[in-house]
Amino acid sequence: MKVALDVSAMPVKLAGAGRYVGALANHLGTVLDLTLVTRRNDRTRWMSVPRADVMSPVPAHPALRLAYEAYRLGTTSAARRADVWHGPHYTMPRTGHTPAVVTIHDLTFFTHPEWHEARKVAFFTRAIHYAAVHAAVLLCVSETTRDELLSLVPTSKPVLVAPHGVDFSRFTADGVSDSALFTSAGLANDVPYILFVGTIEPRKGLDLLLSAFAEVARDDDTIELWLAGQSGWGVDDVATGLARHPFATRIRRLGFVADEVLPALYRRARAVAYPSRGEGFGLPVLEALACGAPVVTSADTVMAEVAGTAASLVAVGDTAALANALEHAVSLSTGEREHVREIAVRQAAGFTWDTSVATHLTAYEMAKKS
Repeated sequence: MKVALDVSAMPVKLAGAGRYVGALANHLGTVLDLTLVTRRNDRTRWMSVPRADVMSPVPAHPALRLAYEAYRLGTTSAARRADVWHGPHYTMPRTGHTPAVVTIHDLTFFTHPEWHEARKVAFFTRAIHYAAVHAAVLLCVSETTRDELLSLVPTSKPVLVAPHGVDFSRFTADGVSDSALFTSAGLANDVPYILFVGTIEPRKGLDLLLSAFAEVARDDDTIELWLAGQSGWGVDDVATGLARHPFATRIRRLGFVADEVLPALYRRARAVAYPSRGEGFGLPVLEALACGAPVVTSADTVMAEVAGTAASLVAVGDTAALANALEHAVSLSTGEREHVREIAVRQAAGFTWDTSVATHLTAYEMAKKS
């Protein structure tokens, strides 16, 4: 089967949905005839995907890219040669005849538009409605996303659930090289810290985390808070919170973290905090569990679906509960941490890219026959 995977919307530094697309491309290239469709200035990095052809017809300018995708991309040779087109980030061409599979990550553009820039809300709500009518098959990254899609967006198309997986060659509980990795990255080996990983934006709950950390830091004069991730939008409130924080000198912004360092950060954290108000999947939670880290995240969200009983779950917005859960995590004894590690790794083992890819292949077969 010939599949064209549209990677033209992926940023230079892959995070969140971009991590999914990158992992998917590398796995699909080994099991089918794959063409990656990229921006004209973004060809080189995708050429390392095993056995994949790379075609780069898409303009680099964002506005031109979106217009090209909608009205030209579906009639290019990349689309015409493919049995199935896969739009992995909500969108699909509006011209051409290649049956499309579209991945829906979350429905927060509908349920919480205040978490996003207004222009993105307008664009992605339209894109999701269009895909619900015109795609051959829809893929959701979690049961939570599927349920919200079916309740909010009318569709008669098949909807499959393909949860993300973990690269177990990288995200493991084995930290034999962590000290050297920390040294090479300029990180202190002797500082206990709480770790957050994610794009800095309003829905991630960093305001809650900063308040909770103030409580934890009052009782523990050694603990630090490390924030890993690039800035998104709406970061002014976070910047203000950091500047005014009573323990600002113990909060470290790491920025975007290199792939080889991220697993070590998870493993060495006294706790991984992911107090997001809502996600489509919450990949940092899964990766942290695979590394055996004590995780504190949000109840009644998709993160609870991913973590099961392997993480401490606190109600969204309950700063006191978040602080208590973090205080408990950072004070675990060696034996207690080992017990948490075993449960975390066991939970993560249920999420593999092989399983995810198998569901994608089913979606492609269904689309081809549609």
